[in-house]
Amino acid sequence: MGGVPKSISKRHLLCRGLLALAVGPILPSPARAQSSTGAPEYIPTSAENDALREEALAFMRRYSVPGLAVAISYHGRLVYTDAFGLADATTGERLTRAQRFRVASASKPVTSAAIFSLVEEGRLQLSQRVFGTEGALGNDFGPFNPVSRIEDVTVEHLLTHTAGGWSNDANDPMFARPELGHTELIAWTLRTHPLRAQPGTNFAYSNFGYCLLGRIIERVSSQPYEVYVRRAVLEPCGITEMSIAGNTLAERQPNEVRYHPVGSGSPYSMNVRRMDSHGGWIARPEDLVRFATHVDGFSPASLLKPITIRAMITPSSANPRYAKGWLVNSAGNWWHNGSLPGTTSILVRTSSYLCWAAVTNIGGGDSPIGAALDRLMWAMVGKVPRWMA
Repeated sequence: MGGVPKSISKRHLLCRGLLALAVGPILPSPARAQSSTGAPEYIPTSAENDALREEALAFMRRYSVPGLAVAISYHGRLVYTDAFGLADATTGERLTRAQRFRVASASKPVTSAAIFSLVEEGRLQLSQRVFGTEGALGNDFGPFNPVSRIEDVTVEHLLTHTAGGWSNDANDPMFARPELGHTELIAWTLRTHPLRAQPGTNFAYSNFGYCLLGRIIERVSSQPYEVYVRRAVLEPCGITEMSIAGNTLAERQPNEVRYHPVGSGSPYSMNVRRMDSHGGWIARPEDLVRFATHVDGFSPASLLKPITIRAMITPSSANPRYAKGWLVNSAGNWWHNGSLPGTTSILVRTSSYLCWAAVTNIGGGDSPIGAALDRLMWAMVGKVPRWMA
């Protein structure tokens, strides 16, 4: 009697079905940007649009991706946005461009921009210490033994992941003690996770460091992190659809996808809300692109001054590839990726006037999807020669 080979997983079967849906007419057509004369500019032709779609669908087939959403801007104009597959592979709910995803560490550039807005206002300095009498967070978590070096940590150290500890490894404090709020978690971490190096001398990617930046934003602005970021960063960019994620499936927000993990991690057993400033935002790819075009150094409607943007993308001596909330390279490109159980994201700004973002509702574990998503987007923009990627 015939049947499904045991080697074919349930996820593979789901994705074969959803990819058939993805090529149907239910999907929105790509966005059309307009020039000042009303004529479309840099919009993919019909043939180019087909090539873009085929790249996306091939990626989804290869990595059994339930849903994928992408957005691309050129010279500050949104020139392409589309959604493929399913928002929820368990119910067959189709993905649309209106739906939002957890973007994980693609949240970090947003937090960096909020910090720099406070710097521009003269309310904060990069060289300011974080803890101690003159620190941005004061003595709420001290006093500390001078040998601990904690009072040497500055705002800039947190932005550049050079605080000297609290790295994103098996002991990452942001994934421990989910019952603790921010204040309790910070106190526990400072008590139990001593620094391993003198601040400023060593790079160690730190989610906890960006959690501290969120608390600095709250202390300096006298507003909750999400409220300040909405007012100072998102609203000036014309973004109204971003918010901080909930933790459980029951807290799934309007127009939010369902997450499908790779491996044993659960998307709904983490304290994602506590990750607010390092990995807690939910957004559409076009929201991320709209943000990027307001800090890319090209747009006349920039959120930050040119001198501030130069500071933001200047790396530390400890790691020439990471600046302050952005990875950078010698080609003049900036980017940040993100990964949590059930989601994978990437946000890119290139020196050739392109910004793009892509998010899936699958990820985690040792999945190769992150690197593959980066390759996918470079392949997609390469299908439109006028974008000159």
